[in-house]
Amino acid sequence: MALYNNQMPIEVRPTEEHARETPGISSAGTSTRTLRDAATGHRQIHSFIRELGSGIVLDIRARIPWYLSDWTDAWNYRVVPATALIFFANVLPGIAFSLDLIETTQQYGVVEVLVSSFMAAFVFSVFGAQPLTIAGVTGPITVFNKTIYDIINKQPNAPNYLHFMGWVYFWAAIIHWVTAILNWCNFLKYVTLFSCDTFGFYVSWVYLQYGVQVITRQFSGDFEGSLVGIILALLMLVTSFLFQRLSETTLFHRHIRRFFADYGMPISLVATSGMAYWGRFNASNPTTLPVGGAFQAANGRAWLVKFWELDGKWVGIALPFGIILWILFFFDHNVSSLIAQGSQFPLRKPPGFHYDFFLLGITTFIAGLIGLPAPNGLIPQAPIHTTSLLIMGKHSQKDLDEEEQITRPSPRSGNDSKGGVIKMEKSFDSSISRREVPIAVVEQRVSNLVQGALCLVLLTGPFLHILGLVPRGVLAGLFWFMGADALKGNGITIKLLYLIRDKTLSSPDDPLHKVRKSRLLMFVAVQLVGFGATFVVTQSIAAIGFPVIILLLVPLRTYVIPRLPFTQEELSILDGPAASPFTMESVGGSLTAI
Repeated sequence: MALYNNQMPIEVRPTEEHARETPGISSAGTSTRTLRDAATGHRQIHSFIRELGSGIVLDIRARIPWYLSDWTDAWNYRVVPATALIFFANVLPGIAFSLDLIETTQQYGVVEVLVSSFMAAFVFSVFGAQPLTIAGVTGPITVFNKTIYDIINKQPNAPNYLHFMGWVYFWAAIIHWVTAILNWCNFLKYVTLFSCDTFGFYVSWVYLQYGVQVITRQFSGDFEGSLVGIILALLMLVTSFLFQRLSETTLFHRHIRRFFADYGMPISLVATSGMAYWGRFNASNPTTLPVGGAFQAANGRAWLVKFWELDGKWVGIALPFGIILWILFFFDHNVSSLIAQGSQFPLRKPPGFHYDFFLLGITTFIAGLIGLPAPNGLIPQAPIHTTSLLIMGKHSQKDLDEEEQITRPSPRSGNDSKGGVIKMEKSFDSSISRREVPIAVVEQRVSNLVQGALCLVLLTGPFLHILGLVPRGVLAGLFWFMGADALKGNGITIKLLYLIRDKTLSSPDDPLHKVRKSRLLMFVAVQLVGFGATFVVTQSIAAIGFPVIILLLVPLRTYVIPRLPFTQEELSILDGPAASPFTMESVGGSLTAI
């Protein structure tokens, strides 16, 4: 099209044609799309910014209304045995786990372990969203710290160990905070019983292994004392299981049976420790725990670790170690929290994974600042704590109505001499109505706080002296008991026992009957391979990388297991959510259908 201006023709091209022929000028449609894409990008950026820290905020909002009741609900007798049980189950294994670290590095002592346990208990009981989760010094963190010591000590001009660990913890703390702010704890929706059972199986065997190590280290000293240590370990193991077995029988009144369940392990520990000072046992001088001065750091060092004085090149080298520590704590602490709030516990108060992981970053930073082994969630102590807080009661009428009636021969029927058919009828088993079941959990903060405060009491001179009287053999027995007890309830153990059990004596209602034996073997074999890989790496020179293998269990279950020849029904029986839907809401639900 041409227009005339002062007799000169002027050609006017269509807009789109002009846009095509003139570089740098967009068409109307392209401009619209560009504006639309820009607007979408701005909305996504704004949405991302609004989501920052939203998990932490939601956790706090969900838990604040329950905060006062977390203290007032502690006015319940169940808090007393729970405090006693978890105190012994937390402190003594933590010290025993650290013995190798203490003797190898000479940078930590019993005092540091107790201070670390108190710090974790105080922070998570007073400020945490999941006060039932018990945190302390674990076996994996002692392996991690010792491996780093072995690595850097082989280097020329090795840095100060505590300064280097301060930077490792600092980097890990930053990644913890970023994880919580970016809501990465939502990845826990992919964690199922497959990963929890495999990791729990690994931790149980670590307990058993450390019990053996505690015994074998004693043979470097007096031989008679070592033999007494073995006797004390076996005595501790047998008496603890004896009390537990008595609590599960029909003997005695139910209150006495519950007493055995609550105090059996602490009584066994105190009694077995006393046996070491009786008669000829005392003459053998069994090896006891090493303790230092009251509230005194190892080697008399200052409590403040000036890690910022470390040479710059080592600061960068500490970063990959911090990432590995973050991987370990991300899985270990969160799985501990999931198991402590498992679906078998009738909980009513909401969880808070994002917020608690942010707090774990704070405790990790403080640990590096004052030279402590970093605490995190404990397995199996966390579920032990929740179990000890269970309130038992009778079946409700609704539950009784839903109980399947048990088939029994009718008193008016039988097999006569003529071979008549036995007439069967259903009759109600009255023992069901007398059976106690969990009806509630005393969800409170006091038991965790008090067991942590008792760690401070142990730091005083007189109680440190008493702690120094505990024979190491008793700790070995405690390791064996806790490891074997955790194995009993582990999903892998249950499946293995099913495979070797006489099928005619197994319950006809067992859901594993619906799974093909070959598929059951395949599922357990994959779990055992994951366990074996983790355990072998832990014992090798590559021990520093074992958290990576643990984390790989999650994508293994998500992407590999569904491609194996399992039906959906078989997977739903073999695997399941790590916690109840109520608990998993904090991380966006559970993806057990994968």
